[in-house]
Amino acid sequence: MGAGHPSQADCRRGVRAALAGLPAGSLALAAVSGGADSLALAAALAAEAPAHDVTAGAIIVDHQLQEESADVALLAAQHCADLGLAPVAVVPTLVTASGEGLEAAAREARYAALAETAAAMGEGHPAHLVLLGHTRDDQAEQVLLGLARGSGARSLAGMAVLVVREGTPFARPLLHLPRATTRRACEEWGLMPWEDPMNSDRAHARVRARQALAGLEGDLGPGLAEALARSADLLRDDADLLDDLAAQATPDDDPADGVAVADLGDLAPALRSRVWRRLLLRAGAPAGDLTAGHVAACDRLVTDWHGQGPLHLPGDLRVRRDRDRVHIARAPGGQ
Repeated sequence: MGAGHPSQADCRRGVRAALAGLPAGSLALAAVSGGADSLALAAALAAEAPAHDVTAGAIIVDHQLQEESADVALLAAQHCADLGLAPVAVVPTLVTASGEGLEAAAREARYAALAETAAAMGEGHPAHLVLLGHTRDDQAEQVLLGLARGSGARSLAGMAVLVVREGTPFARPLLHLPRATTRRACEEWGLMPWEDPMNSDRAHARVRARQALAGLEGDLGPGLAEALARSADLLRDDADLLDDLAAQATPDDDPADGVAVADLGDLAPALRSRVWRRLLLRAGAPAGDLTAGHVAACDRLVTDWHGQGPLHLPGDLRVRRDRDRVHIARAPGGQ
């Protein structure tokens, strides 16, 4: 790698930072789809792993959403093998949702498949890490989608550089780089990325966000994606602090036995909403089905109670106020 390959250098620098904390003999796995972002990630991992005494491999998740998906997955696996990555696993997964729910369902299925496969492949290694190819453009699109949906600070905080899901650490070493860098890096490495036709299908919200972002940059000037990503970083710091404070403020009471209204009413609204969410999750509400509207309805049992309730929430929960306590429990006969 010489001075004439700056995009390669940028990708390698990001991966180098992600590998820096791994003990010798660890397993680092690139999540590869065959697109430019993940291929640049795979190539950077293959280049950096030897210097860190890390075994470098790859996982290709086949969502089986397109007729040629198996062929695409095998081609991506071959690219990874040609780069020198080993072990390489192709993992089929089933996504049953459709329409607007397809993206979210595919994402959850992908993370579950990656975590399970990485844990199995990582046996015998002191640690394992999965690298994801998200870029700064992905971050900006995520923030724009959150703004369009009227989401709170946690959603607008976008994606973190490092996150743990199902016991598996996931790192995003390219999150500070624009998508154009990964495309140039592939050209410098002589790689031919696969172009996913779903990336131009406006049936998907992320595609519409991508096109909207391009239009806004044309109207407002360049640098919008970078500004949105920077805003996400700032909001993430705020959201992390509020989440830590909410954890300290959450009563230890069993929600089914009741939580004192006074313990909730004395909290600032930004903290109380987070405490509500923690209590509801503790009682069994599915995280993906719990909305801001559900939390707001619960909050009115404290701030504007005039005998309403019980509330019916996801997870077959019932939330009711009885004098000076609020009870959260599954409906009789619920599982």
